[in-house]
Amino acid sequence: MTSYWRLSLAGFAATAIGFGPGRMGFGLFVPEFRSAFSLSTAAVGFISSLGFLGFLVGLLVAQALLDRRGPRTPVLAGLGAATIGMATVAAAANPAALAIGVFVATASAGLAWTPFNNAVHRKVDDADRASALSIVSTGTGIGIALAGLAALVIVLADLSWRYGWALFAAAGALAFLGNRRAFRPVGKQPGGGPQPGWGDLARGAIVPLCVIGFAYGTTSAIYISFAADRLVAAGGVPGLPVRATPALVYIVYGLGRAGRSPDGARRGRLGLAMLLRLLMLAGALSMALVALLPGSWAGLALSAGLQGVHVMMTSAALALWSERLFPDMPSLSFTAALLATATGSVLGPAVAGLASDAVGAGAMFLGAAALPAVTAAGLRDRHARERPAGGGRPP
Repeated sequence: MTSYWRLSLAGFAATAIGFGPGRMGFGLFVPEFRSAFSLSTAAVGFISSLGFLGFLVGLLVAQALLDRRGPRTPVLAGLGAATIGMATVAAAANPAALAIGVFVATASAGLAWTPFNNAVHRKVDDADRASALSIVSTGTGIGIALAGLAALVIVLADLSWRYGWALFAAAGALAFLGNRRAFRPVGKQPGGGPQPGWGDLARGAIVPLCVIGFAYGTTSAIYISFAADRLVAAGGVPGLPVRATPALVYIVYGLGRAGRSPDGARRGRLGLAMLLRLLMLAGALSMALVALLPGSWAGLALSAGLQGVHVMMTSAALALWSERLFPDMPSLSFTAALLATATGSVLGPAVAGLASDAVGAGAMFLGAAALPAVTAAGLRDRHARERPAGGGRPP
C-alpha cells in the first residue's frame, strides 16, 4: 500500500474515532446523561467545556510529542486516550467519573489529528496532499454519522447508553491497532537543526486563521453540546420517538460533514474569503433554526445539515490554508488555528449553559448565532491570504 493510501486511511480512522464518538459523543447522549446523573443545563455546559479543554490540552501535548518523537506517538496516544476515555464513560457511576471520561475521550481529537499534517507533508507527493488531507478530514463526518446510527439502534432496541460507549471504546481499540501498523515507516522529522517554534508564526497571516478558528470553535461546541437537548425538550419531531431525536441530529450532522473538500471551491471563482463568509453564515443560520424551528423535520434537517457543512468545510479549509501559509511548519500552524478553535470550544458551552438557564435555550441559540454572523461581516478579501507573509512557496 502506498504512503498516500496508508496515511489517508489511517487518518480517516483516527479522525472518525477522535472527532466522532470521542469529541461528539457527550452531546449525542446529553438527554440520557441528564436522566442518569440528574444534570442541570449549567452542569451539562461545564462538562462539555471540560471535554473541550481536553481537546485543547491534547493539541499542546501533540505538538510537544511531535517535536520530540514524530507523528506516530501523538496519534497512538490519542487513540489510546479515546479508548480509555470512552470505556470510562461506559462504566461511569457518577458525574465526576463521567466528566473525567469525557475529558480523556475528547483529548483524543487534539492528540491524533494535527500530526497527520506533518506525516502527509513529508510522505505524500505534493500533488496528492490536498486529497489526502481531505480524506483525513472526511473521517470526522463519517465517524459522527456512524455514532449517531449506533445511538439510533440502541434507542430502537431499548438498550442502555452504556452499550453504545462500550462499542465506541472497542472501535477506538481497533483504530489504535490499525494506526500502529500504518505509522511503522513514519519516523521523526529528519535533520538536527533548530526546529520552527511558536515565534515563527508571529506574522499577520496567522490572525485571520485564528479569528475564523475561534468563531468556528465556539459555534460548533455550543451546537454539539445543546442542539439535540433543545430539540428533545421541544418534543422531538413528528413520527419519531423523542429519545431517537439526538441520533437523527447527529446522523444528518455527520453526513453534512462528509461533504466535499473546500479545495475545489477555493481554487475556483468563489475565492477563499467568500467561501469562509458563506460557511460562517451557514453556522449562524444553523443556530437560529434550532431556536426558531425546534419541533419540525425541516428545522432539524436544515440545522444539522448546515452545521455539518459549516464544521466540515471550515476545518478542512483551516488545514489546507495553514499548510500553504506556512509550508515549513504545516503541523505547528494548523495547531495554532486549532488552539483558537479549542479556546472557543472551551468558553462557548460554559457561557451558553449559564445563558440558557438565565434567558432560555431559544434566546441563547439566537445570541450564539450572532458570533459567526458578525465574523462573516468583518472578513475582508485581504484577510484570506493564501501566500506566506514575506515569501515562501506559492500554493
